[in-house]
Amino acid sequence: MENSVAYEKSKRFAIRIVRLYRHLVERDEYVLAKQLLRSGTSIGANLAESVRAISRNDFLAKVYIALKECSETEYWLDLLHDTGSLTDAEYASIHADCLDLLHILSATTKTMTKGQTSE
Repeated sequence: MENSVAYEKSKRFAIRIVRLYRHLVERDEYVLAKQLLRSGTSIGANLAESVRAISRNDFLAKVYIALKECSETEYWLDLLHDTGSLTDAEYASIHADCLDLLHILSATTKTMTKGQTSE
């Protein structure tokens, strides 16, 4: 997963999130910026952890956590945009990256669980 598309995109996304966090703090938007920073950087951190997973289920659990963190990040981006803390242009660019990650992570979880039965 270290050299995977998801990992690389999540790392680039985390860098963008850190830069956006700094920008938001300069605008005195501390609380939502901190939430965004935590969830947005957690995506890649969980994918990094998945590299050392001890089992397929452990790997899948880390990818699911990354997916959930990505969904949370989308929420914070939406909220920041809807409250005027992000311009339409700022939002559109980073939101597109977030959606791209959501699609990749969702597809990964679907592929890995396909054919598994629930007991």
